[in-house]
Amino acid sequence: MSVLISVIAFVAAVSILVGIHEFGHFWVAKKLGVKVLKFSIGFGKPLWKRVAGADRTEYMVAAIPLGGYVKMLDEREGRVDPAERHRAFNRQPVGTRIAIVAAGPLFNFLLAIAAYWVMFMIGVTGVKPVIGDVAPDSVAARAGLESGDQIVAVDGERTPTWETASIGIIDQALDGGEVLLTVQAQAGGTSQYVLDLGEIRQILGEESPLETLGITPWQPTIEAVIGGVTTGGAAERAGLRTGDRLVSADGQPIKGWQAWVDYVRAHPNEDIRLEIKRAGKVMTLDLHTEVVYEGGERIGRIGASPHIDRAEIEAMQVEVQYNPLTALGMAVVKTWDFSVLTLRVLWRLVTGQASLKNVSGPITIAQFAGVSALIGISAFLGALAIFSISIGILNLLPVPVLDGGHLLYYFIELIKGSPVSETTEAVGQRIGLAVLAGLIALAFYNDFARLLG
Repeated sequence: MSVLISVIAFVAAVSILVGIHEFGHFWVAKKLGVKVLKFSIGFGKPLWKRVAGADRTEYMVAAIPLGGYVKMLDEREGRVDPAERHRAFNRQPVGTRIAIVAAGPLFNFLLAIAAYWVMFMIGVTGVKPVIGDVAPDSVAARAGLESGDQIVAVDGERTPTWETASIGIIDQALDGGEVLLTVQAQAGGTSQYVLDLGEIRQILGEESPLETLGITPWQPTIEAVIGGVTTGGAAERAGLRTGDRLVSADGQPIKGWQAWVDYVRAHPNEDIRLEIKRAGKVMTLDLHTEVVYEGGERIGRIGASPHIDRAEIEAMQVEVQYNPLTALGMAVVKTWDFSVLTLRVLWRLVTGQASLKNVSGPITIAQFAGVSALIGISAFLGALAIFSISIGILNLLPVPVLDGGHLLYYFIELIKGSPVSETTEAVGQRIGLAVLAGLIALAFYNDFARLLG
């Protein structure tokens, strides 16, 4: 079911992102008098198409939802009626061509602002940035941070949730040197701590930035208590019920749910002598584990979920909500901040100061979209805004075949007074395709590496 939701959420998100991007090109082209021949969302076999308007523009939805295009009248792509040459894209002044090409990424940024605006008006539920654990001899430990501390500001900027705290820490850490945290201790009182990043080579390495600093965010305490069992699963066959507390396995004490999960995973297709406490009475059950494969590894499973203390989780949640005017200002600021952060991360990737494992492809995006859709509309809008900003920036990169590559050619034309040669454009296109193919291959490789563990 979760896979289906991920696919649906991914298709919905990509369709919106591509549709808005291509609509930007389409709308500006029409407004500036350029004839549009086709508007397509997706590639490949048409699922739906219609011809409409005075220009008989063909509108189409195709089978592969990983992109789209707007085809305009252009003498370089076929014969053009002399009566319509003034409406051909290649005949337009360079300023008009720049406006049409730049409109796609611009509309992605406008979509991000709109998504964030609605998200902030609806309200965003997050988790308070409370530190769960601090790794010994880590950057965080040497700074003096302790378990239970709450990060209330990063470099003076308020951080009501872990999302804002994490982004603030990454943003400051990219400058190197030091990160200033304002922290509220569990016992009360506010202090400031400085994270010294001088020893860290990559804040965006293979580990998450927080792991690199030695910080583990707060997580709810999950005791070894059964919250539910799968019908027909090993747990049900053994006689386990909701509310059973797991005491020991094969004589070894069970210290929390994660310890129990680790034990089961390590004993696939084996018998476990399980001691439980039910309604105050101690009982012994014989449990035979099932076998599943995860990332090529053979592990055990019983088909049971833990009891979650909802009150504990709700106590750590916080909702951030603004009125329409304030929400709009927040949306603009957040879109700008995330755009700048994305560019800085991209530069770190190019210069080798960030791990290439941070590059993600459609599989990771689908999982992210699916999880955000399950959480709620606000989370999905936030994910949509992040994707839209990423697509906008990606398309503005000065790589031939992308919008940024075309803009680069047009700005060169503005400076030299004439278009770049066809040879230069053809060579640039081949280089651009090679760069894009390499980036896509890397993204898919990282996706499958994460998927297979």
